[in-house]
Amino acid sequence: MKTVLSIQSHVAFGYVGNRAAAFPLQRLGYDVIVVNTVQFSNHTGYGAWTGQVYAAEHVADVLNGVDARGALAGCAAVLSGYMGDAGVGHIVVEAAARVRAANPGALYCCDPVMGDVGRGIFVRPGIPEFMQAHAVPAADVITPNQFELEYLTGRSVRTLADALQATAALRAMGPRVVLVTSLTRDDAPAGRIEMLADAEDGSWLVSTPRLPIEPAPNGAGDAVAALFLAHYLKERDARAALEQAAAAIYAVFEATHRLGTRELQLIAAQDELVAPSQVFAAEKVR
Repeated sequence: MKTVLSIQSHVAFGYVGNRAAAFPLQRLGYDVIVVNTVQFSNHTGYGAWTGQVYAAEHVADVLNGVDARGALAGCAAVLSGYMGDAGVGHIVVEAAARVRAANPGALYCCDPVMGDVGRGIFVRPGIPEFMQAHAVPAADVITPNQFELEYLTGRSVRTLADALQATAALRAMGPRVVLVTSLTRDDAPAGRIEMLADAEDGSWLVSTPRLPIEPAPNGAGDAVAALFLAHYLKERDARAALEQAAAAIYAVFEATHRLGTRELQLIAAQDELVAPSQVFAAEKVR
């Protein structure tokens, strides 16, 4: 059994951060070491929440305790998401380096959680700059949404050509694989939502129907990053990982829409995480 170290936020109610990432990884056969950067009552999309952001010292202390058990050496990958503050970010990147030192084949997958279209930047000052200067160059796989892709590269993405130029620029900063977890472009068919995977051996685009869910559920990017990483670890095939992640998250969205809730229905759709009933073929675009 492979192990993934997942370092990101935690909520008591709902599904974002580690609550959205750990279960899909487990259903796909991975053991997950969960380290939380915050503990909130619920995700911030509700507008009100309780809880706290953990200090960098706290996160480092937990990781040191895990390392003392020899567990970091057994990790196949590190997955990071919402970091709380830039100090925590440095601890995360250091943890990825420690895992790689013990296991040179391990991957660091960074979900550069910073903001989103319509909301702008929603993290603490210093985190966007940290992502650009430290996390992106350290990552093997990076999973930005469209807003984060534009921020990290300083490029506007309006067309598929724009998106490919931006992902190429992001790969030039260090990562081998870029997954754009949500792509909306002017030259796309109406009523669709897309994801784009760009790797050294090519680029692939997958399209799924856009379901009328209002408000859109938080945590989808967290779940997609985990799903993509889980499948990419198995075969190191970006196209196959993209297709499997897109199929699984679409099934989760369908369950969420059917049940009329704003929280991702990962439990209701758990069998679809493993064997999606509807698969969407990825188109090679480079």
